[in-house]
Amino acid sequence: MTRATRNLGLGLALLPAVLAASACGGGTAEAPPPPQVVTIGPESVTRVERGEIRTGPLISGELKPEREATVRAEVGGSILEVRVEEGQPVKQGALVARIEARALDDARLSAQSAVRSAEQALDVAGREAVRTETLVKGGALADRDLDTARNAVAAAQAQLADARARLASAERQLADTIIKAPITGIVSDRPINRGDVVAPGAALVTIIDPSSMRLDAGVPSAELGALRVDAPVEFRVRGYGDQVFTGHIERISPAADPVTRQVPIYVTVPNTAGRLIAGLFAEGRVTSERRTGLVVPATAVEREGSSSWVLRVRDGKAERVQVQVGLIDEGRGQVELVGGVAEGDLLLKGAAQAVTPGTPVKVAAEPAPARGNGNPRDVQDAPKAGEARRN
Repeated sequence: MTRATRNLGLGLALLPAVLAASACGGGTAEAPPPPQVVTIGPESVTRVERGEIRTGPLISGELKPEREATVRAEVGGSILEVRVEEGQPVKQGALVARIEARALDDARLSAQSAVRSAEQALDVAGREAVRTETLVKGGALADRDLDTARNAVAAAQAQLADARARLASAERQLADTIIKAPITGIVSDRPINRGDVVAPGAALVTIIDPSSMRLDAGVPSAELGALRVDAPVEFRVRGYGDQVFTGHIERISPAADPVTRQVPIYVTVPNTAGRLIAGLFAEGRVTSERRTGLVVPATAVEREGSSSWVLRVRDGKAERVQVQVGLIDEGRGQVELVGGVAEGDLLLKGAAQAVTPGTPVKVAAEPAPARGNGNPRDVQDAPKAGEARRN
């Protein structure tokens, strides 16, 4: 028997002993510890909910009155009376101010005298023409005398027409000294005071109709395809918090601003309650598409190229789920999910998405009930914004 053969036999003989020793407690290796449970705060979770989502270009602009009238002086003179104040409502045809009219009154009296004189001259010329015609028929006068009399009548008629025209002009100028409101509304500006001397064309009073306002806004030219006349618009105004006002696009400018490349749009805004004020700054969006579906905060969805996924909590563990994204509302931070999850699923969001799939997860509290008009829950009453806390 060779040496190699003897060593092989010895090894085979000792193998059962080694295995027996190991089975009897010779091995002290421990099993791997179970993964630690990660506690997630309510601010880092959200429920998949059914709600309305909207998309469309963002806009910003200034509120202006739809109807506005600036009353200007038609004649020059001293202001005798001002009957309105800024912020005062007025009705169409109401007296606003009066301008001194002494010179114009004198001109009217002179024109009235000229009219009476011309009427008398026409009457005399008419009677003379009748007598001349009678004498011509009797042969006492020549035909040329009748022509002269008729020419005198025509001249008197022209003088009367001219005098009446001057009288009408004087009366119109006199009427222009009485300033009346051209529309019903509220006085927004009154730059004049009693005693001021104004020239023709000077602004006296500005009146706006607050029942209908207009939002003059701009939209990036890249999003021009999402605009259409009558498209609904939602916006917020500084000073009114989260209150949302609505309107619709009335007109779209055919030319973009050469500097900003923004396309001007004009949005009609009903203001029946009279809360909106001209000159305020507004921000909002044009609603180009809206629908109802499963909506979650954008912070709950991770997008990597053409694929998207969420971390869902199921059976106490975090699991990565591929989802299909529909509409995306960048303004409100909402995403529509059209596949991969169901209504009521609990998702991790924000910093909690760093949890490794398969990790046991404990949610400290359920998300607070949704507030508002069907938007997804975005919990705000938890302690501090969500970071995963390990036990």
